[in-house]
Amino acid sequence: MGLTARDILSMVDGFAPFDLAENWDNSGLQSGNLAWPVKKILVSLDITLPVMEAAASWGADLVLSHHPLMMNPEKRIDFGAMPGQAIAISAREKICILSAHTNLDKALNGLNDHFAGIIGLENLVPFYSPPGSFPREEEPAGLGRIGDLGKNIRLKDLVEDVKKRLGLDRARVTGDLEGEISRVAVCTGSGGSLVQEFLDSSAQLYITGDLKYHDARQIQAGGKASVDVGHFGSEIIAVDLLTQQLEQAGRKRGTSMEVKGFNREKDPFIIV
Repeated sequence: MGLTARDILSMVDGFAPFDLAENWDNSGLQSGNLAWPVKKILVSLDITLPVMEAAASWGADLVLSHHPLMMNPEKRIDFGAMPGQAIAISAREKICILSAHTNLDKALNGLNDHFAGIIGLENLVPFYSPPGSFPREEEPAGLGRIGDLGKNIRLKDLVEDVKKRLGLDRARVTGDLEGEISRVAVCTGSGGSLVQEFLDSSAQLYITGDLKYHDARQIQAGGKASVDVGHFGSEIIAVDLLTQQLEQAGRKRGTSMEVKGFNREKDPFIIV
């Protein structure tokens, strides 16, 4: 028998268990039917109209995204505007839409481990551990990661290295550019809610996205440093990660499916 969307959901659960997702999250099935057959999968960061049009053009049977199509309940579905446009294409072309969000963020070898690895951190431990949020003992009990650089590096030099590793042309920095950094906390996506946890930690630098003005002031007052690489900059790497993990899961099951990452997504913010 061929693969179905339910099989893909099970594969994702194997490397990013859905019971790790935050209560407010909407990981899992977004649109479609889990009984639909799947041979071709397109992987993306977001569910946008260009992503769905590309999926339909390629003949994809399933789209797997990091960010969910819908985070809050919709009062109406307008087929002329998102998310209704995506749902209409999903129904018309029988393209199932699945998302792996905070479960991928938290999972062992998930997005935060991948992010920390790209930056070059070692000896990784969870950054923040919400009580009761990790029912599986084998999973790392926390959001984000803290790790060591293995040596002292000037903040100014480290920022340039991080930008190069992430393919960025800019980053917002708080702290003493001449100060030396050896221990770093990271959190992909929006990390502003964990600023106090960072200040209470052993890390000297916080690398994340979407920090607000008052977050930066709080970090500055605490005598530490931060690098805001942007939400997109910290999470576009999810496309390659999901593609690799899904391909590996397919090989382990001995199944035949084609997986491709959507490579035309860009940061919605334009610097002028």
